[in-house]
Amino acid sequence: MGQGGSPASNLIYDLVAIQYHALKGAQVYEKYLQDAQSSDEARSFIEQVKNEDAKRAQQAHELLAKLTKDGIGAAA
Repeated sequence: MGQGGSPASNLIYDLVAIQYHALKGAQVYEKYLQDAQSSDEARSFIEQVKNEDAKRAQQAHELLAKLTKDGIGAAA
């Protein structure tokens, strides 16, 4: 949860955190893919997870843009 302020500012903080962790995950998946070179099944799974995180980060970005444009993210 965010620091003080209104519930809306907590929501923005939470969405930024979700976006950050999804993007951070994308960095480590490259290492995981290297480690999984000997297993097509593992590589496929890691690619799937990587793509899901990329989609999650994009969705958080779009929602943040909408909410802040609409003034929902303004602190009280």
